[in-house]
Amino acid sequence: MRAVQWNSWATSLLAIAAVLLASGPGFAKAASSPADTAARVDKLLQDDIANSAKSVASKPATTAKASSSTATTKPVAAGSKSWKSDSVAGYSYKSAKPAAVAKPADDETYLRRVSMDLIGKPPTPAEITAFALDPAPDKRAKAVDRLLARPEFGENWGRYWRDVILYRRADDRAVLASVAISDYMAEQFNRTTPWDEVARSFITATGDVRENGATGIVMAQFGSTPDITAEVSRIFMAIQIQCAQCHDHPFDRWKRTQFHELAAFFPRIALRPVKPTDAQKRSFDVIGLDRERPKKAKNANVPRGELEHYMPDLKNPAAKGTLMKPVFFVTGQQLPLGTPDAQRRATIARWITSPQDEWFAKAFVNRIWAEMVGEGFYEPVDDIGPDRDCSAPETLDFLAKQFVAHRYDVKWLYRTIAASSAYQLDSRSRHLPGQTPFQANCPQLLRADEVFDALVSALGIDNERLQGKAAGGKKNAYGQPRTARTLFDYVFGYDPSVRRDEVSGSIPQALVLMNSPQLARAENANSATALGKLLSSTKDDAAVVEELYLRSLAREPKSDEAKTCLDYVKKTGDRKEAFEDIQWALVNSTEFLHRK
Repeated sequence: MRAVQWNSWATSLLAIAAVLLASGPGFAKAASSPADTAARVDKLLQDDIANSAKSVASKPATTAKASSSTATTKPVAAGSKSWKSDSVAGYSYKSAKPAAVAKPADDETYLRRVSMDLIGKPPTPAEITAFALDPAPDKRAKAVDRLLARPEFGENWGRYWRDVILYRRADDRAVLASVAISDYMAEQFNRTTPWDEVARSFITATGDVRENGATGIVMAQFGSTPDITAEVSRIFMAIQIQCAQCHDHPFDRWKRTQFHELAAFFPRIALRPVKPTDAQKRSFDVIGLDRERPKKAKNANVPRGELEHYMPDLKNPAAKGTLMKPVFFVTGQQLPLGTPDAQRRATIARWITSPQDEWFAKAFVNRIWAEMVGEGFYEPVDDIGPDRDCSAPETLDFLAKQFVAHRYDVKWLYRTIAASSAYQLDSRSRHLPGQTPFQANCPQLLRADEVFDALVSALGIDNERLQGKAAGGKKNAYGQPRTARTLFDYVFGYDPSVRRDEVSGSIPQALVLMNSPQLARAENANSATALGKLLSSTKDDAAVVEELYLRSLAREPKSDEAKTCLDYVKKTGDRKEAFEDIQWALVNSTEFLHRK
């Protein structure tokens, strides 16, 4: 008992010391504004890229050739002996011509980009016009502030994190928590809850999974101790320590014992089915177990929790295994055996989110940077660490320390990235192997929710009406309504932790956009649709073309595009039919499905 008390006091003292260190000489002081920080980020990014190029240039030609050969003929895992420290994303600069830096994006491109990134919706034609006519030099920063203040900001990023958590679920029953997760995260983002506080809430959560969205990670992994351990590390530190579950990590320094020492913080988590009543839906409670349960389980399919964690004996799977003490692999901090569940999880939550754990801040900064700029400092965004190559280490280190200095203020980070030159460059496809990174903003494939909202905006669909009417009010197997949005989530959804250029389109996606009865009705130019009303009120065909481009792509048509559309209207001879085809072509275009 005394050991537990002493450990609790020591943990509290360590937490206080970490806070004091955050403002001490080991951490950067908070810059005066996001613009100041962004300017510093741009300078550091240039230096990082230049230093990397100089490093490669100073290597012997044979070394560069070996690196180039490795990159083009056989993939090499980061952290292996063949992985060259003079490379970015695994490729040498030596053998390729550097790509020229893109020009700054124009106002139309920037506004659609930042709108899609922050609120998941395109700007309206009125917003585009007002932004273009605004002569203020700080209009981009003001636009960011307006977007961050809108409730859609939290809704957009709440759905993003819902997908991060649920796309790697261990059990499909986890979708019971999907609405609670997105709603909870939306509230936290709109309230500007510090990211460390959000992370701690997920690690320590208990309660009904339909009511407390912070239980999402536990529910997604259905109470499995190894799976919860892996996801807490992956989501909040971007370290894939699960690769060390059965053997030492093949590419990183992490040992098998370190995985199971981390798992020893989570064995007492249990799920308890909530018995449905007339007023209550099927659900589960996340609880902490601090006493022995009866030997015989009523439901063997529901995790019951264990008092301690044992590392399995690979040579004798039937054996109990090795009893593991809770130890945090990043710092070596530990708790004694017998520590209650609440204290275990609260302690590891503090240690993970402490400034002493550099990977916590870097994981979030790297992920958000990758979402907004189109490529991360580390890729994939959930696989970083001391044995991985970072394409701009000084830049990430500075930005992460500033994030800590600003007390994990997520809106500060969005403002800072949006103010950087790296973010405001024109759009260009991802750099080829061997080319310099961060020379442009890379296009991002829209997520399912963003595709849905972009269609609602482009076609002038009544969102509420579409949501309520979809699928006749039917519900899925988990009691959730089958709305148009959930159908789009099913068809267009993907794991947001993977690189966007690795996400492939599908035939069902193409069929929904080309042949969906709901979209066909919205694209029809009758008196009840937005297109029909536009054609009735606007007799100038050129003005109609411009309006359709603004609604669909958030930009005016180029001269050749406008000419092609007007020629088509004239050639078709049927104004309504021609504009239905033009609108159909716009929402089926590659540009519509991406943010530039």
